[in-house]
Amino acid sequence: MAQKEKKESGWIGTLVYCAIIILIVVLLRTFVFSPMKISGHSMDPTLHDGERVISVKLAKVKRFDIVTLKAPDDPDKDYVKRVIGLPGDTIKMQNDTLYINGKKYNEPYLDDFKKLMKKGTLASQYEPMFQPEVENAKHFTENFSLQTLASTKGAIKVPKDTYFVMGDNRLISKDSRMLGFIPKKNILGVVEFVYWPLKDIGFVH
Repeated sequence: MAQKEKKESGWIGTLVYCAIIILIVVLLRTFVFSPMKISGHSMDPTLHDGERVISVKLAKVKRFDIVTLKAPDDPDKDYVKRVIGLPGDTIKMQNDTLYINGKKYNEPYLDDFKKLMKKGTLASQYEPMFQPEVENAKHFTENFSLQTLASTKGAIKVPKDTYFVMGDNRLISKDSRMLGFIPKKNILGVVEFVYWPLKDIGFVH
């Protein structure tokens, strides 16, 4: 009898242990970490179509962070973009140079594609439907300011509790230049890590 009770106690302990592990995983998945599969090429060459990433839900959003967000034009979709403008920022692109609050910023994550553009080989990285547009582009990022974009409705600065985001693949990315400012509530998390495929595993910058 004692041996039977001990065996039953062991099973109960195992079940409780498994339940706790499952609960922890669910809580982490719900409140802390979120996996996502990259779909499309708007974040090339930083993130690639088919890669799987982990985003941190509770992370503070900083300038140049890559974030996952609820698509403002399609509630059934999530986008991955880079935060360029924080609340209160002014933003301007001039001759492929980014200016935030009047200060010039380098964008090293664009260097690879900019080099290909100078060589005249960038179009080879794109699907045929985009190639003619890429070949005729004068800049990797077209000139704009917040005031000149129809999507921002003449705003001079990024409004409170919103962000201005762009994809790294500027020539094809659908982002704040078309969609407008992204409400803080739409931000799902900050992308920190690529976990698949194994050849691309590592932290995201």
